[in-house]
This record gives sequence, C-alpha cells and structure tokens, in this order.
Amino acid sequence: MPHAEIAVAAAPSLTAVLFGLSGCLVDFGSQARSDAPASDSQATPGALNSLRSLKEQGVPCAWLDELPPAVTAPLAATLPAWLKATSPSSIRWPAPHACWQALMELNIERLEGCVLVSGEPRLLQSGLNAGLWTIGLASCGSLCGLAPAQWQALTEQQREQKRGKATIALYGLGVHSVIDHLGELGTCLADISLRRLKGEKP
Repeated sequence: MPHAEIAVAAAPSLTAVLFGLSGCLVDFGSQARSDAPASDSQATPGALNSLRSLKEQGVPCAWLDELPPAVTAPLAATLPAWLKATSPSSIRWPAPHACWQALMELNIERLEGCVLVSGEPRLLQSGLNAGLWTIGLASCGSLCGLAPAQWQALTEQQREQKRGKATIALYGLGVHSVIDHLGELGTCLADISLRRLKGEKP
C-alpha cells in the first residue's frame, strides 16, 4: 500500500513591505530634522541585505517619511534605485492615509500580507490604523534617538537598558513584533508569515 503523501501548507508570501526612511533604512537614531541638512545617509545595519532579499523574493517595497523632499532625497541616496519613494502625504501621521497611499503607489490591491517596518512610533501607529502588520525597531529609531557614534559609546548595559525601554514602549503601542534593527528582519517576517498561516490577523 503506497504511503499517503502529507501535504505541508506553505506559509503565505508577503504582499508588500513599507519602511520608514529616517531611523529605519538610514539615519540611525532618527537624527534628521526638517530644518537641517541631512546628517546620516548611511544605511542602518541589515538594511541593504533586507532590501536585496525582499527584491529577490519579488516583494514590492517602498519607503515613506514626513520630512520634506529636500531632506529625504539626500538621505535616500544610498538606497537602491529600484526602491520606491512615496510622495509625501498632506495628511499627518498617525492617520492611516500615508500607508494606504504608499500601497496604492505600489499598485497593491489588498491589505492582507502588507507589513510596515519603522522605528518611529507615530508612523507605526499610522500602520496600525491602516490595518497593516507592524514591526518596530528598538535601537535605531527615535525612541533611543542616538547617532551611531553615541550608541557605540554606551556600555552594553546602557544599550540594553535603552533597547528595553524602547521595546516596552513599542509593544505598548500595539505593534506585532519588535526587533533591534533590520539585520533581524528576515526571521521576523518569516514569523509573521507563520502567524498568518495559523489564521492570525493584524
């Protein structure tokens, strides 16, 4: 008698991933301000690898920010040319419109499987209001608020303390997952796919 084949359900693929710009993809510590020249256009840890991986999987991606184009353009200069920049929304965060607009510009037809990654609480709240899965970044966003050199100057204990406070604040906001930086994004996105497979919704 032939062995019955066991069907293993594959985790659903992601529909789209939106990123904050400052304090997420670039500008570690979210130092950029609308009244000052762009300070740190270096990609944050894991950002470029995460983007490359998502592109290889065919997952549409875009970034959004509240800062004016004069600030975001130089900040985003280090990012790959294929990554879509979203037009600034006239409606301020935490209204959901900015996230919906970004998805519309990517020609995404459904909210299911859409994820927002950011270190900015107001943008994450916008994502929650829009019905997206949300991933908060503890160390490189505005809650820690330290430039890379300042962050490295801290002792490991001081870093853990700041990271812990930011993590608690992000979970208090209602985000679905919290990671330290984008180097941990792949594992986190896989976890969200498994949660979706089990029927969980944002």
